[in-house]
Amino acid sequence: MGNYVKNNLIQGEQIAYKTSYHWIIFLTSKAIFTLFLSPLIAIYSDEFAITNKRVIIKTGLISRHTLELNLTKIESVNINQSIWGRILDYGSIQIIGTGGTKETFINISRPIEFRKKFQELS
Repeated sequence: MGNYVKNNLIQGEQIAYKTSYHWIIFLTSKAIFTLFLSPLIAIYSDEFAITNKRVIIKTGLISRHTLELNLTKIESVNINQSIWGRILDYGSIQIIGTGGTKETFINISRPIEFRKKFQELS
């Protein structure tokens, strides 16, 4: 995994929880057409973390998209899981901020654990 989260921690901030994509991303048509390079790049370049002060999410290798929200500025963390998602423990995380920010990330491993850690810290 990358070092974006570690390199951008502020003083007194510690990583409380870190997750990644679920292995299910290797079973998509995009993965097959790119000879499994696309999911490999995504797994090693994208980061999803909760610290004791904020949520930090970084996606992309060449073109970077980051989401950094203070825990106090997040209204809710919603989880969407299909039947297979519940069985295999993956799903979508939707983070809704107080300013109307709404970001969705799909095929995340252990999404309920992610939300639980957020609720413990906020």
